[in-house]
Amino acid sequence: MPTARNNAVMQTDSQVMLWELQATAVQKHRVPKIVKGISLFTGAGGMDVGFTRAGIDVILANELVPYACDTYEANHPDTKLLRGDIKDYMDEFTEGCADIVFGGPPCQGFSVAGKMDPDDERSKLIWTYLDVIERVRPKIFVMENVKALGALEKWKPIRDRYLERTRALGYCCYYFVLNSSDFGVSQNRERVFFIGSQNEYEPSAFLRELNKLKKKPKSLRQLLSNLPAAGSDGNPLTCTAKITLAANPVMRRSPYAGMIFNGLGRPLNLDGVSATLPASMGGNKTPIIDSKLLEDPNAHDWVIDYHAKLWNKSAEPEFGPTPDRLRRLTIVESAAIQSFPPDYKFRGSKSAIYTQIGNAVPCKMAECVAKTVMNFFYDREARI
Repeated sequence: MPTARNNAVMQTDSQVMLWELQATAVQKHRVPKIVKGISLFTGAGGMDVGFTRAGIDVILANELVPYACDTYEANHPDTKLLRGDIKDYMDEFTEGCADIVFGGPPCQGFSVAGKMDPDDERSKLIWTYLDVIERVRPKIFVMENVKALGALEKWKPIRDRYLERTRALGYCCYYFVLNSSDFGVSQNRERVFFIGSQNEYEPSAFLRELNKLKKKPKSLRQLLSNLPAAGSDGNPLTCTAKITLAANPVMRRSPYAGMIFNGLGRPLNLDGVSATLPASMGGNKTPIIDSKLLEDPNAHDWVIDYHAKLWNKSAEPEFGPTPDRLRRLTIVESAAIQSFPPDYKFRGSKSAIYTQIGNAVPCKMAECVAKTVMNFFYDREARI
């Protein structure tokens, strides 16, 4: 659980003691002319977009999934990409070859949406990530993962073991649970970031620097209304999964929660931000948009009205089709919600592209974390 001192920073008791002992000032690294970075478990490259925007030269990346590799190469041609199992490339990671290492190891083993199995082979890749840190010895590392790894008591032994190893490697490491919607992303997406430095630092001071970059996100209506019309060449309808009413709906007070439609695709509130986009998009788990309401904010809200009838028991649920005005979120819209650049090129089947987008770290969120790392840990006046 968060401490009373700072409810956004998670830490062990031993870290609290260290925090009390260390000085307020941060001993900053000198900034080389070019800050070199290594990207691990790269996926489609969402973190890379953000870290590149922050001024980091990503010289090396690794990804296992072929279609994600194709996407990455199409957008990051100047970065050397190691295709395949990271364990086959350990000799590529040599001491001093990069200043910063970042990445998000697969999280299915820790996710509340998965089996939450610590013995899942994908769960073990956080240790492989640290194997690379041990080899490269970067000044800074940033590891992203699902919120559950940083918040659930179930994973406290894993967190403690992770932090113990980082200390053994000579790093001061803390973890921060962040929400992408705090950084200009039109999506509530909570993730944990483990940030390690060879120099000691105060997590509260880092968080203050990060909070300077907070920005109110656009509503989905504002964001999606600026895209080409759904069904046009610039925004094709990429998900054909039918939307049907659930005969046995799972009701919640909010019409945007529960399950009033078959499948796990829930309707989106156009006047708010999106719920977390899942990697399982592409079929009936793809979120739902009311196209008529998107075009006209004063139009009758069919979803709210139908939900109210079910909630008040003035109508009985039954299996059946929905009005044509309801459709699935497109690939272009999904990428925009994840804050990918509008010209970002995705490779693979439609299903594969939805998966890449759902797995990504929002680019704007990554950019804010990377800029804070640069501003906080490096002495900008001491360039070599």
